Amino acid sequence: MSLLKAPLFINGAYRPASDGTTFDVRNPLTNEVVTTASAASSDDCRLAVESAAQAFKTWEHTPLSTKRAVFQKAAELLITPKYQALILEAVTRETAATKDLALALNVHSSAVKANEAAAATSLLKGESFPSMLPGGQCFVQRRAYVAFIRDVVADGQLTECYKHGVVLCICPWNAPVTLAMRSIGVAIACGNTVVLKTSEISPASQSIVAQVLEEAGLPPGVLNVVHIAKEDAPRLTAELIAHPLVRKVTFTGSTNVGRIIACEAAKYLKPCILELGGKAPAVVFGDANLEQAARAIVSGAMLHSGQICMSTERVIVERTVADQFLIQLHMVASQLHAGSTDRLSSVFTEVSAASIVRRLQDAVKEGARVVLGDMTHVGAVVQPHILADVKPGMAAWDEESFGPVIVLTTFNTLSEAVELANANTYSLTASIWTENLYNGLEVARQMRFGATMLNGSTVHTEAMWDHGGLGGSTGYGRFDVDNFTDKRLVVVCPKEGRTYPLTG
Repeated sequence: MSLLKAPLFINGAYRPASDGTTFDVRNPLTNEVVTTASAASSDDCRLAVESAAQAFKTWEHTPLSTKRAVFQKAAELLITPKYQALILEAVTRETAATKDLALALNVHSSAVKANEAAAATSLLKGESFPSMLPGGQCFVQRRAYVAFIRDVVADGQLTECYKHGVVLCICPWNAPVTLAMRSIGVAIACGNTVVLKTSEISPASQSIVAQVLEEAGLPPGVLNVVHIAKEDAPRLTAELIAHPLVRKVTFTGSTNVGRIIACEAAKYLKPCILELGGKAPAVVFGDANLEQAARAIVSGAMLHSGQICMSTERVIVERTVADQFLIQLHMVASQLHAGSTDRLSSVFTEVSAASIVRRLQDAVKEGARVVLGDMTHVGAVVQPHILADVKPGMAAWDEESFGPVIVLTTFNTLSEAVELANANTYSLTASIWTENLYNGLEVARQMRFGATMLNGSTVHTEAMWDHGGLGGSTGYGRFDVDNFTDKRLVVVCPKEGRTYPLTG
């Protein structure tokens, strides 16, 4: 197969990096080079921001019906055979996702996100209410973000005032097309313009979002896409965040990187949307349908080799049925074998695989028991693992594995189950398994998670569409109209009868 290409996309044009630099992307399963991507320079990043700022002048005032039509058309295009084939090839080759996952998590889901962006235009409504001044009226409008930047010449005279709402969107690789569309869709629909920084693991996959939106009629400069080589990412990302025309930053990814980005943004008082890691618990009561719970939990833990922020990583099972449930989990999980593009592939790097195995080995040294797995990795391939007797304080319990791993502990009482579920800094999703819905609702009320499923997998559709106030370990991860608009107040003062302090 020929190499995939990922040029930069700036001001509506595909172009190489200004200095001609490129970087290669390797398939994590086969280690073969699959993509050659243009590696943006400082000049390229600056040009992308300036292009977005220029486009903002007209895009902010573009009719909502036009914005809506762009995303409706994009949603239609994404499910056509042409784009299904493009997405399937790029995602499977760059991320080693299975074909079914590439289609489900990137074709159909990205079309849903495009339609949600189109629907967001219907939410851009204001409100009105009487002013505190008798006879006055107040109007509140939802408008795109704006940054006010002034350049001043040497003699102190104001020469220029920019009013541009550029959003920097930084996306991960694990559902590259959908998460890119989620990052940029509502932001653009609200009238902002965007610079999308792709993951160095999936630049060709995420470039498809630019291609589909361009074909759908998005004007040049509204979306700009830059790829940055891994070794340049810390420096250039900091430069992008610091650029005075960037008004807001969004990031989906690990908590460690999210913390770095938040600190950089804080230097300039720029708000962030962060959706970070997950360590989703599944609480299994003794009256649950154990066979169904085992199938759902293994699915939620092993899907995409556990590389989903909502993956089920912690199982908290009632002690009276723990042995029986472990047999069910083992029976289901032992049927899976990693290392192919059929059902279970690899994790995204060999470094990640080594980290997953090291965390499991440390847990065993601290008293955990291996129920399934060989505690090794071959390249980036890690086989499914189940560990019992894992406790809070162990890295296997506290830290997101992002691998095909289930760790298990037991509880005796409802309050103990709640305490164990909440014994983690992550707050993304959770699930509860019980035939007693009263108990289930009581536990759900006490659990601190953005979305909790009763008798369902932690990897769940509604949880992906931002209804739950998600954010991993932060709670800041909502890509919605509230987070991509300012509320601006206009007060119509009464025409006559006013008096003023000092002047009457």
